[in-house]
Amino acid sequence: MMYQTIEASVDWTWGIALPLIGIIVLMGLGIPMWVSMGIGVSALLFFTGTLPLGLLGETLFEGMDAFALLAVPLFILTGDALVRTGLSAKLLSVAEATAGGFRSGFGTSTVLGCGFFSCISGSDAAGCASVGRMTIDRLVQSGYPRAYAAALVASGACTGILIPPSIAYIVIGLVLGVSTSTLFVAAVVPGTLILISIMLTNAFINRRRNYENAGQSFSISNWLDAIWDGKYALTIPFIILGGIYSGIFTPTEAASVAVVTTLTFGFALKTINLSDLPKMLISSAKVNGVILPTVALSLPLAEALGALNIPQWIIENVLAMTDNYSLIILIMLLFFIIAGCVMEAVPNIVLMGPVLFPLAQEIGMHDIHFCIVMVTALGIGFITPPIGLNLFVISGVTGESIMDVAKHAFPFVFSMLCVAIALAYIPALSLAFIN
Repeated sequence: MMYQTIEASVDWTWGIALPLIGIIVLMGLGIPMWVSMGIGVSALLFFTGTLPLGLLGETLFEGMDAFALLAVPLFILTGDALVRTGLSAKLLSVAEATAGGFRSGFGTSTVLGCGFFSCISGSDAAGCASVGRMTIDRLVQSGYPRAYAAALVASGACTGILIPPSIAYIVIGLVLGVSTSTLFVAAVVPGTLILISIMLTNAFINRRRNYENAGQSFSISNWLDAIWDGKYALTIPFIILGGIYSGIFTPTEAASVAVVTTLTFGFALKTINLSDLPKMLISSAKVNGVILPTVALSLPLAEALGALNIPQWIIENVLAMTDNYSLIILIMLLFFIIAGCVMEAVPNIVLMGPVLFPLAQEIGMHDIHFCIVMVTALGIGFITPPIGLNLFVISGVTGESIMDVAKHAFPFVFSMLCVAIALAYIPALSLAFIN
């Protein structure tokens, strides 16, 4: 396949190289992502003059002045409220009544519970901690080794950024100018495939190692009882996803309604009171205070890189090596997976999205397809060393060493990788429900 030749040259002076290297070095030293980016972007603008340094403040404001970004703290707050009201336990009960009859009953139920939580919080770390606290001891009692149980929860919680509403899809939509609502629709099949792959992997391992035998059959009456008992909890994902997919709400509006509904249920059921609100707001603010500055700084960085022709230079050099569509897709996929191993999803999206998105467009890759492949591949990194966030979270919950959990998570990494490859080479899996 032949592509249009792009003439682009970059004068790789120290004024360009040092700020970019500096961002990576500062992050490697443990400096917060947004601080590292702020220093690097300021130095890049100062040394290259691509944008007046005096306009940095205005550009930062424009980066945060987006209605879609309001959904991020609201979804985080909804997930926190779900846990504090006790409604998350109801979701797990529904999951257990649904999948508890399988041979790997509670293990499968745990993964399904992670999926339910993902439909509300949009955050994998929150789901990992919440579901882990509720299920680890029961998984061990069911016969699973503690490190394997931790790996199972960490893997299931990866769906937090893969199943709508996902903070990662909100961020990538904003950074690349792609509709968040459309991404949420497109992500249904990929997110579900990842969830199923984790459940099937657990079932296979369970059968080989005989960890668990549920010893109970599915009961429609028990299932209906669990549905009724969890009716308030199930209302929240119905409002979020139903409102978005039907076109009644934008993602931000759906998040707002979900917060109000969750808090209303909590007050009505007397599981929370007014004194709990400051704790929830502070918890949401802490997470949001990391995400929003990073997203804001992505705008001047993307503009500076574009003005310096760096994305075009990457396109030119990749196409000079090969013009094979399948090979280019494989290169991008491997790049995403490796990057996901050493850095979290949001910083990766902010740094790599604007750089590799033009390459995807150049080879004819659909915008939505690119976003789905990127987020899915980055999601694998949450259970891979050295910076697998879910590994650290579940290690803190269980006391198991990170490497022991990572070792047991390897089969789940493999199954997720298989799905990511399928998504990369079968666009219809991502584009089936969009126009």
